[in-house]
Amino acid sequence: MKTTLLTLTAAMAIGGAAFADGHASGDAAAGEDAFKNCTTCHWVQDADGNDIVGKKKPTGPNLYNVVGNAIAQSDYRYSKLMKAGTDAGLVWDEASFVAYVQDPTGYLKEATGEKGRSKMSYKVRKEEDAVNIYAYLASLAPAN
Repeated sequence: MKTTLLTLTAAMAIGGAAFADGHASGDAAAGEDAFKNCTTCHWVQDADGNDIVGKKKPTGPNLYNVVGNAIAQSDYRYSKLMKAGTDAGLVWDEASFVAYVQDPTGYLKEATGEKGRSKMSYKVRKEEDAVNIYAYLASLAPAN
């Protein structure tokens, strides 16, 4: 986990703007394919209630407009650890998203210094898939 965070931190230092302003470095088309694994628990529904991907699931939160926003932002019942991340000011930039989906509990513990567990048990195994999923979710975000 620390190695992943260090690698991502170094990447942020090198590619700063690409991470800081919500732009994604991955391949959105490949991310759409990789996101199919996520639809067991998640869906994407816009602010008007239109389902973009999948249908509402009781397991995980809607992932619409997560890019650049607080890590716990919907009416979903997040874990105490996830809420601690929001209280600490964590937002979904590429580095935090990639680190989180590869090790949800480990990332939150390290980022917040708190104890607990994430509700998300699934882990994206390949960093490339995580980066691509982020790019896909960024492509679905509303235009600013």
